[in-house]
Amino acid sequence: MNNILVTKEVTKHFGKHIALNKVSLEIPKNSIYGLLGPNGAGKTTLIRIINQITYPDSGSVFFDGKELMPEHIAQIGYLPEERGLYKSMKVGEQALYLAQLKGLSKAEAKKRLKYWFDRFEIGDWWNKKIQELSKGMAQKIQFIVTVLHEPKLLIFDEPFSGFDPINANIIKEEILNLKEKGASIIFSTHRMESVEELCEHIALIHESEKILDGKLSDIKKAYKNNIFNVGINTVSEEALLGELSQKFQIISSEINKNDQQLNFKIQLPETDSGEILTYLASKGNLNNFVETIPSANEIFIRTIQSNGVDE
Repeated sequence: MNNILVTKEVTKHFGKHIALNKVSLEIPKNSIYGLLGPNGAGKTTLIRIINQITYPDSGSVFFDGKELMPEHIAQIGYLPEERGLYKSMKVGEQALYLAQLKGLSKAEAKKRLKYWFDRFEIGDWWNKKIQELSKGMAQKIQFIVTVLHEPKLLIFDEPFSGFDPINANIIKEEILNLKEKGASIIFSTHRMESVEELCEHIALIHESEKILDGKLSDIKKAYKNNIFNVGINTVSEEALLGELSQKFQIISSEINKNDQQLNFKIQLPETDSGEILTYLASKGNLNNFVETIPSANEIFIRTIQSNGVDE
């Protein structure tokens, strides 16, 4: 079985509101899977169903090849966007309590907590109360108790919320380490740069329905629109732009005064680019001819807009 989690036509209503409408996903093992969508799309409802906080009205969920059951909760770690630590409890006391709820013995929990507290260099936080910590500090504790029992599936909902860039990078590296050690990860975020850095597969949910899913690299290829960035040294920049604009769409252009290079962005028809390469090479010294690949953020916006929402 190559998937850690599969949902088949999962549907959920809250009164007359359809939170999810026949959402089917396949989340590969040992991958980082981006669960994306605007606010209110249905992502949180799906995550709550996976965690058995709520249940679908119809459809099925399978965990590691078997129908999702209550005992599978011990193999799932969930870091919610809205964190839930008890503010008046001491850090160490609370971390031990939560670890034991996940099935760890007290001795094993202490051993694993020591590893993580040393790794994050926060050993002196053990006797602090949560209310004494900054939001970012509390986030580190929440992250630790989420991963401590080494679950098969980790679900991170906006895991970088509250972190400065340095600590966000630390958490990013730990997420990658967990994946390398065999964990499967669902990653829900609005930060598209994080999707670019971490996710191999994505699904986009909009207005309760899945509208896009697949391997991120394949989706990027599918969304290419034959736009190229070109850099060339030529005798007459204006004359070259004039000739090109009669046949092609010039999106932008500028002359780099330092090296007298003409830089422009051009959209070509869906044909072989060899002919224009030959043409440009005959007009001067061609230094750059690179196809632009859309970013995850561009794909997100284009897909949502094409489905009727102007983000």
